[in-house]
Amino acid sequence: MKIIAGGITLILGICWSCSFHAFGQPFLRTDGKKIVDGSGKEVLLRGMGLGGWMLQEGYMYQLGFLGQQYKIREKITTSVGAEKAAVFYDRWLENHTTKKDIAALASLGFNSIRLPMHYALYTLPVEQEPVAGGNTWLEKGFALTDSLLAWCKQYKMYLILDLHATPGGQGHDLPIADRNPAQPALWQSAANRKKTVALWKQLAQRYADEPWIGGYDIINEPNWGFDDENDKRGTSEQHNIPLKALLKEITAAIRSVDKHHIIIIEGNGFGNNYNGMFPLWDSNMVLSFHKYGNFNNTAAIQRFLDLREKYNVPLWLGESGENSNTWFREAIKLCEDNGIGWAWWQHKKMGINNPYEVKQPGGYKALLADWSGKGPTLAAAEAWGILNEWLENIKLEHNIFHADVADALFRQVANNTAIPFKPLTIADGLTIKATDYDMGAQRVAYYDSDSASYHYTPGVNTAGNRGWTYRNDGVDIKSSGNETYVYHIEDGEWLQYTITVKSGGYYRIRFRTRSEKEGVITVLNDDQPVTKITVPPASKGDWVVTASQPLKLNKGMHRLKLVVEKGGFEFVDMTLKKEK
Repeated sequence: MKIIAGGITLILGICWSCSFHAFGQPFLRTDGKKIVDGSGKEVLLRGMGLGGWMLQEGYMYQLGFLGQQYKIREKITTSVGAEKAAVFYDRWLENHTTKKDIAALASLGFNSIRLPMHYALYTLPVEQEPVAGGNTWLEKGFALTDSLLAWCKQYKMYLILDLHATPGGQGHDLPIADRNPAQPALWQSAANRKKTVALWKQLAQRYADEPWIGGYDIINEPNWGFDDENDKRGTSEQHNIPLKALLKEITAAIRSVDKHHIIIIEGNGFGNNYNGMFPLWDSNMVLSFHKYGNFNNTAAIQRFLDLREKYNVPLWLGESGENSNTWFREAIKLCEDNGIGWAWWQHKKMGINNPYEVKQPGGYKALLADWSGKGPTLAAAEAWGILNEWLENIKLEHNIFHADVADALFRQVANNTAIPFKPLTIADGLTIKATDYDMGAQRVAYYDSDSASYHYTPGVNTAGNRGWTYRNDGVDIKSSGNETYVYHIEDGEWLQYTITVKSGGYYRIRFRTRSEKEGVITVLNDDQPVTKITVPPASKGDWVVTASQPLKLNKGMHRLKLVVEKGGFEFVDMTLKKEK
């Protein structure tokens, strides 16, 4: 197969495939309850979803009031015109995910990529086809996929194709499929279903001989009440007859051109409702489920474990995330302890709970105010300047890397220890930001009474980091100007800092805090209490410095733990200064 990617002709397909066939079957496949490679070795997929690249959802960029991508594009068009809106989306696809992104994800430990595809990059919508019932194939989506596949090959990562936005849209959650409710949905239009089947056949035909394609995730998160139209999420559906029929039809189309690749199915109710979906109809199939905002215990996934056991089929957590590091670590450990691979959501957006954060461009709040009707209309030149800065900010080299998130996804799952968030080496003195406490799990590097969100668990109203900035642990952090600080500090919470002392001696610690009432901190050095600090109230809300008694710190590494006996204050930093 010849692929044009970025102006470079790559010879793939048959030649690449033959080199693998010389050493046996190269493709991932199922073997009972496991996914295995060509040699029969079990493969535990540790993947990342590229959300926001081919398909924007409003919440990713503080545009939840708009929701769907087509509405975002309409606002951009209103601000700068259709021609520049088209340029914006071309550059978005060029900048958002590049070879650098895939290299970075591989270096963190990911061995697979889940690509959320928007059908409209591959084919025209049904209503725009020049010939009714026809399929116009668009090179843009296929070329982007080809490039991504080439990068995945280079870094030995499996690429899983995920049809995230189907023709018409597969549910009542409009943003995840960029669905326009004024048009017939996937389940309301035979033409949309026919186009979906044809698209999968086209994809399978193109990639049939590509061993680094890990599988086909054929419909993302169906959410539709077939028996009861009031069951908008499809969670109560008992039969799922139209869903199963379409999945079987897609499978047959794929198998007519591709006998190799794993087919991944998702149940109704956002991937989790498998009522009526058995028996399975293909011998190389994986069940996907999605997990957000519930407890990380065996009971939460027991129904899927039961399906695996009963039907002898592998499981894959095809999408999860959007929470705190504590929740991430627990969810991944739960899966891996049960032999389940996973794909996280997502690798970059605005916000702290992904490995890479997209910075807001200057003037972005004014643009959002314009689009939401809460502020004046911006001049086209001003709006275009903001949009261009946004296009630069989505590039990996301009993203903020959140090492704490990456640490939670990998190291903390296997290693329940704390490591420094930043190197803290003290010669004669050092100021340590309160927010630079150690990296590690809850109760290992820190303790906060509220360390994760369980937003799909009734009656559990916790949030993790309430300030939603700097780090993704349970510790509550705010920012003011260039300064970050810990707030909402409650009795019993604690923070740990691993320091290296270059010159032993007596050191005094000066804490900078502010509070309307008195607080108390006990300082432990290597788990031994060494001093107690009383945090004084400040009536004007100013930062107040309080010094400890001199502490003896020997040369070498120490773990300083600040245990809050009486909370209610805010903490910005502490300075360790050697006594003369």
